[in-house]
Amino acid sequence: MVFSSITFLFYFLPVVLIIYYIMPNKYKNLVLLIASFIFYFFGEPKYILLMAFSIAIAYIFGRLICKYQKTKYSKIFLIIAITIIVGLLAYFKYANFIIKNINLLLNNKIDFINIALPIGISFYTFQIISYLVDVYKGQAKEQKNILKLAMYISLFPQLIAGPIVRYTSIQDQIDNRTHTVEKFALGVRRFIIGLSKKVLLANVLGELATTFLKSNDISVLYCLIYAISITLQIYFDFSGYSDMAIGLGKMFGFEFLENFNYPYIAKSITEFWRRWHISLSTWFRDYLYIPLGGNRTSKLKWLRNIIIVWLLTGLWHGAEWNFIIWGLYFGIFLIIEKLFLGKHLENFPKIVSHIYVLIVVIISFLIFNSEGITKIMQSRNMPFISQEAIYYLKSYIIVILIGIVSATPLLKNIITSTKLKKLSNTLEPIVLVVLMLTCTSYIVDGSFNPFLYFRF
Repeated sequence: MVFSSITFLFYFLPVVLIIYYIMPNKYKNLVLLIASFIFYFFGEPKYILLMAFSIAIAYIFGRLICKYQKTKYSKIFLIIAITIIVGLLAYFKYANFIIKNINLLLNNKIDFINIALPIGISFYTFQIISYLVDVYKGQAKEQKNILKLAMYISLFPQLIAGPIVRYTSIQDQIDNRTHTVEKFALGVRRFIIGLSKKVLLANVLGELATTFLKSNDISVLYCLIYAISITLQIYFDFSGYSDMAIGLGKMFGFEFLENFNYPYIAKSITEFWRRWHISLSTWFRDYLYIPLGGNRTSKLKWLRNIIIVWLLTGLWHGAEWNFIIWGLYFGIFLIIEKLFLGKHLENFPKIVSHIYVLIVVIISFLIFNSEGITKIMQSRNMPFISQEAIYYLKSYIIVILIGIVSATPLLKNIITSTKLKKLSNTLEPIVLVVLMLTCTSYIVDGSFNPFLYFRF
């Protein structure tokens, strides 16, 4: 079940909200836990036991780590727990990838394992690891109530595709969170904005990208249109989902941290990753990069640390070589910036720095979506312009321009400006209703509606 579906929007969510708000406060967490398990069961019934097992491991070893705090056993229990949790992720996500590469390397014929990737396993695995590590370090209190811990790990707004919500950021909210009309309204607003990003921009741009992949009339212009559309699609697809998750969190009284902050306006790749998928980049920084020594070590080890982090960042996104190359690609640019390019970027005109970042990022998402770059690389003697490229440019130019503008804070700055603030406050409810009705019409119509991060 995805957020941009009729089942979720008009059946699941309204029922859960009604039950949640009529229940006394002491039962609200239980309502969310049951709702989250139903939500997960709807999309992945056979793996509900896997998630329950992971929750049990987190609970049992969290208690043991805390019980034996400041003894050698605490660290042993932490290592055992992480080994089990990461082992499950490795088996379900990477087993067939490993078999495939062994077969290619050694010319073997080992049979693939008949398994599907459990939805959201990458996200809830990282949440469990952060919980256990923070308990070990004394930065988080152990959760003695298994139902509350289960609610945190399985919480449906962020279960499928994040953001990666750390236990430390919401541990106090589990028992003490506020429910106000204002917060609920802000949640609805944020959800509708995220849904609009997903349905009206990401899905439409995704249709354009898919059309390119099926085309036999390839040209340089068409490749450029595809590159821009896939770059915008990935951003609006994932940031739209994060907006919906944050909005849903507010509806249930939670405050989730931001996950995107207009990454395409960055002036360096370093800044880009401070703005893109913030919960993932900070997770790797805090739980891998810094423990490895960060930059407070020799230059050789520091370079090793960056390569390890970005190799695993790529691998986290998927069990294919294009994701590994994508991660290492960013790692190399980050190393180059840290060694010498970064200080020069500060002196470049802003437009030059922006163009540099956009070129690097667009190429990265061509690598990320390997089908497209394969098609481009296999095309020979392509003309600069083709009739199909001109046709689809005319058909989608408005959506592309809206996407480009919406990927910057320009509209937000105009709307929140002092002169227009009163007018925008008056028109906002009308605009939100129109957006919701438009999104609904697209969904009912059965329009193109994939979700790129659904299987992460």
